[in-house]
Amino acid sequence: MNVLANKAAVVTGGGRGIGRGHCMQLIKNGASVVVNDIDAEAAKTVADEIAELGGNAIINTSNISTQQGALEAIQLCEDCFGGIDIMVANAGFARDKSFLKMTEEDFDAVMDVHVKGTFHCLQQAGIKMRDQGRGGSMITTVSAGHFGNFGQTNYSAAKGAIASMTYTLAIELAKYGIRVNGISPLASTRLSDTYRGDDGKEVELPYFDPELNGTFISFLCSEKGDYISGQIFGSGGERITLLNQPKYGTTMFMPGGWTIESMNKHFKDYLGSQLEPLGIFKTPYPFYDGIKPPSGK
Repeated sequence: MNVLANKAAVVTGGGRGIGRGHCMQLIKNGASVVVNDIDAEAAKTVADEIAELGGNAIINTSNISTQQGALEAIQLCEDCFGGIDIMVANAGFARDKSFLKMTEEDFDAVMDVHVKGTFHCLQQAGIKMRDQGRGGSMITTVSAGHFGNFGQTNYSAAKGAIASMTYTLAIELAKYGIRVNGISPLASTRLSDTYRGDDGKEVELPYFDPELNGTFISFLCSEKGDYISGQIFGSGGERITLLNQPKYGTTMFMPGGWTIESMNKHFKDYLGSQLEPLGIFKTPYPFYDGIKPPSGK
């Protein structure tokens, strides 16, 4: 079913892993694709695979963490395919290090590619889609890492920012017929190999085919998904999961306002019993016995 026939897409980080999977599924569903990756050889390999399937693909090696690089990728899509209908902001990498050892360069490098790259690509694509007047679909890439994960202050901060960006852009761009959704993909890639548990130790994960995210991307970007925007989904494997958006939960009220004494009296029994579990695997709240410095310090 060519649900994306006559659609043109840009996929950043399309040279391998999840991005490659997106490209392959978009092609199989009828779209033409700009395969963006700073690794020209990887991008060419994907484009060659697409050509063997009879699809249309062209490579782009621009650095999408800059406005100029993002514009070059989107402009190439317009020049080669007559416009842009789909923007998939997938490019990213991890530079894991525990918080107290993380350098400013470690932090900035991840924020530049994930957050600024997403911002620049969606802004430049959004301008083109608005001017074309036929709407479009944008996909951001979030991660369960933004729930909190050891050694990923930079990565989790970036993914949290992208999640919030997704909600806001869906509100702003709807009037132009542009939908904005995010996915938290499940896949075995070079990036997932860096995963650590809450104790900072390596965790052996099962294999998940990266391409299994691409079918859902194609659905979201097709007319069959034209009612979906401002949502983030867990995708990949055998699942599609709707992530709960942040919202205010249980509330305590005190006439006249709270004092330290009244908080101490009521908080632990009321809100304290509902403190949120932490981390990707949402282990039970671990700190009820108190968080203390090392003994003797």
